[in-house]
Amino acid sequence: MNLTSTLRDKTSSRRRLFARRGARVVLFALAATFAIAARWTSAYGQRRDHLTAQEAELVRDNQELDRRIEVFIKAADRRFAIINGLPQPTPKKVRKDDPDWGEPPKGTHAELLGDVADILDEAITNIDDVVRRDEKNSLIHKALRKLATAANGYMNQLAMLKDKTQNEDELAAIERAFDNAKEIAAAGNKLPANEPEPPPTDKKKKKP
Repeated sequence: MNLTSTLRDKTSSRRRLFARRGARVVLFALAATFAIAARWTSAYGQRRDHLTAQEAELVRDNQELDRRIEVFIKAADRRFAIINGLPQPTPKKVRKDDPDWGEPPKGTHAELLGDVADILDEAITNIDDVVRRDEKNSLIHKALRKLATAANGYMNQLAMLKDKTQNEDELAAIERAFDNAKEIAAAGNKLPANEPEPPPTDKKKKKP
């Protein structure tokens, strides 16, 4: 069974893209997710937006799946830079008329880690939506490969952050983000090796 067929079969789970699980494991994972989400909401009053206004605008402006995934990756990178005390990355504009990324995201480490978890979740949903609408879309594997590469790096960072904190809210956010990253990485491992890149959509026609 190929990857896209596997993705379509997993209609009972929000993350049907990324792993085959037994019913008991799925139920346990969903229960844990709802419990963490409820705790997160009660701790901060209401659920915060995981993207800044400028980042959300970039997501809307980039309709191509692979470019939209790049926005999610860079948004997550911005938060890891703050958490790790590193200079903010300067994401390159995809198009000349793209809006600026604006001010860096603000929040506690727990809030920023929660943003990362939700950013990865939204990235998963975006790929899943394209698979359901058009499973032969040539950008699906390209976007997933980019996201999986980033997810592998995020897992390393999250593991190190977990060892450095005893804050319960940070640990809960780290667990959510790590679970999402792990599922993305697992899906990326199922992609065929040496897959040819899809032809560029904006390629200019050669003159006769």
